[in-house]
Amino acid sequence: MAEKSGASAPGAGVKRFGRGANECRICGRKQGLVRKYGIYFCRQCFREWAGRMGFKKMS
Repeated sequence: MAEKSGASAPGAGVKRFGRGANECRICGRKQGLVRKYGIYFCRQCFREWAGRMGFKKMS
């Protein structure tokens, strides 16, 4: 029986471009990221943490 080599499959690895390349720093979700100012939080985590980070609701 053939043994697996240590190399990964071609094309498999870290995603560098597109929507799946970035993820939330807190929960790891890839959809709905707030990337402005380098925050990289998903919108749900941003709502929880915004007050602690100094953001205020305008209305």
